Amino acid sequence: AARRDLLVLTVDHRLQPAGAAWTRTCAATAARLGAAFQALCWTAEKPATGLPAAARAARHSLLADAARAAGASVILMGHTADDILEARLMRTRGSTTPEPREWSPSPVWPEGRGVFLLRPLLGLRRAGIRDWLTTRGEGWIDDPANESPLSRRAQARRQIAGGGMGPGETAESASAEALARVCRQDAAAGLQAPRACIAAASPGVAARFLSAACLCAAGTSRPPPRQAIMRLVERLAAPDGFGATLAGARIEADGETVRFLREAGEAARGGLRPLILAAGESTVWDGRFEIAAERGREIRSARGLRQALSPADQHALAALPANARDTVPVVVEESGPRLADATPLALDRLLAACGAVETEPA
Repeated sequence: AARRDLLVLTVDHRLQPAGAAWTRTCAATAARLGAAFQALCWTAEKPATGLPAAARAARHSLLADAARAAGASVILMGHTADDILEARLMRTRGSTTPEPREWSPSPVWPEGRGVFLLRPLLGLRRAGIRDWLTTRGEGWIDDPANESPLSRRAQARRQIAGGGMGPGETAESASAEALARVCRQDAAAGLQAPRACIAAASPGVAARFLSAACLCAAGTSRPPPRQAIMRLVERLAAPDGFGATLAGARIEADGETVRFLREAGEAARGGLRPLILAAGESTVWDGRFEIAAERGREIRSARGLRQALSPADQHALAALPANARDTVPVVVEESGPRLADATPLALDRLLAACGAVETEPA
C-alpha cells in the first residue's frame, strides 16, 4: 500500500538438518509473491554453551548487514503476542530474554546502527495468525527446537493459553525516553544527565535508562547484570558522589550530574585497539565513533600520544573529563598524530534504545 519494495530474508543457522530445505521453501514463497529474496547463513563455529543467545546475535547481525547493503533501515519481524507472554514468563525464571517491542533498534552493535525492527503482529496471537493462513491455503514452518523439553521457551510456551494483549509502550519506556532526551553528549562520546532526574524516576525506569547509558557510552552490547544495575540505582538515590565501572563504562556522579564515560583501562575490552582504515573506508571504532578515511591511515586511542598533538588538539582534549581524554580516536600520520574527524554515536544510540526514535531515519 505504501509502494515500498520488499526484500525477503531468511537465516539458516546451520543448526537443523532441514535448514537448507526451509531456505528453499522461503525462496519459492517469495518468488510466488513477487518479492525479492536473499538467503543468509551463519557459518561460524558454534559455541559449546550459550547457543541460543549466540544464534540470536548472529541472526540479527546478518539481517542488519543485509538491510544496510540493500539501503533499508527497517526490518519487519513476525513476533506475536505469544512472544511477549513467553518472554515475561521466562524472565520470572531467571532468563534475560528481552521482551519484543513493536518498534525498537536492532539489538546488535555496531552492525545494527541506523537499523530498526518493526513488529506489526504483536497485537495478535499465534493461533489466530495460523487460522488466518489456513483459510487462505498457506502454510508455515515449525522449528522443532521450539518444542525441545530442555528449552526455556518451549516450557513457557506450553504454559501459555488464551487471553490477548496489545503491544503498546509502557510508562517505563516513556519515562526512559524522557531521561534519554535530557542527556548531553561530549566529544569523547560520553553522556551526562541530571542526577535529580534519574533519582526521581522509579527503580525500573532508572535501571532501564542506566543500563542503556552504560552500553552506549562504552560502545558495548552486553547488558550489565541486573543486580549491578540495581545497586547503581540505589547509589544514585543517595546524595554522595562516587565513581564506578560497569559493562565497560565509567560512571562518575557528583551532586548534580551523572557522567557515563568509556572505561579507559588497558583491561577494558582489549584496551582500545588500533584500527587500520583503507582509503575511502568508513567504519565504527571502539563501538563509539563513526570514522571515514580519505586515504589509508591508522586510528588509535589518544593514550600515550597526547603530548605529541598540536596545541589546538591538546586544548580540545583539556575541555573533556579527565578520565575520557585517553579514549578519543587519534589519526597517526607521518607528520604526527592528530585528533580524528569522527562522529560520536552514543547519544543517537541511547535515544533509539530508550524509544525516542519513532520513525525510520530519513
